Amino acid sequence: MTSFQQERIARELGIDRQLTQGGEATEIARRVEFIKQTLRESGCQSLVLGISGGVDSLTAGRLCQLAVEQLRDEDYAARFIAVRLPYKVQADEQDAQASLDFIRPDLTTTSNIAACVDGLMGSIAIDGLQPSAELTDFAKGNAKARARMLAQYAIANLSNGLVVGTDHGAEAVMGFFTKFGDGACDLAPLSGLTKTQVRLLADAMGAPARLVRKAPTADLEDLAPGKLDEVAYGCSYEEIDAYLMGEEVSPQARQIIERAYLKTAHKRALPRAPISL
Repeated sequence: MTSFQQERIARELGIDRQLTQGGEATEIARRVEFIKQTLRESGCQSLVLGISGGVDSLTAGRLCQLAVEQLRDEDYAARFIAVRLPYKVQADEQDAQASLDFIRPDLTTTSNIAACVDGLMGSIAIDGLQPSAELTDFAKGNAKARARMLAQYAIANLSNGLVVGTDHGAEAVMGFFTKFGDGACDLAPLSGLTKTQVRLLADAMGAPARLVRKAPTADLEDLAPGKLDEVAYGCSYEEIDAYLMGEEVSPQARQIIERAYLKTAHKRALPRAPISL
């Protein structure tokens, strides 16, 4: 039996429990239409998205490319700009390039964030503050995510564009994104999907199987390069997805997921303000 808390969280995140295998084409069309409508209403003419080599950016990127191609057929000038944002040398660069080959973006550009991140971290010196190596690495990881979003918004400004995010239900419930980093965007076409559903859409669009099934990693930590998302969570994506879909999960997984959701509530909220009641 599912709990009230489980149902409430799924409802707050807008989890799509109707999408199962066989309904991918309809869902792809619906999300492409959402992207098209958002771009039209904004008056902008480009979509900008960082491509990492993982299934989330691969899926969102292909949806964006389909959207701008349809818009051009409808006489609306639009283009998709895929952005590579490595920190120095990315270990899975081959996967990123394979993602680009699949997406076939209108334009591709690369901005290496190393100088930005290292310059920022090297400039911070506060008397009396001596953070541990682990805390410094954590802060630097967040700086990487924010530098990537800074670059994407600069490109969007230069191209009259909107920045696309890759957040989905499984990451949202765990708060597994950097506030004002990869959590910042103008539209998030994967919202409400579980990780399993993201993979379903990627499969349906013909993405390479090895990229669809690739073990996800944010890869932000220098002290733990390539650290898998599931290691950071303490539970698997299968358990997270099951929880979001209203299925039974182990007490341990339930506790991890619900604690993460409560702890990271500030990431999903607007900044607090002293509003008079």
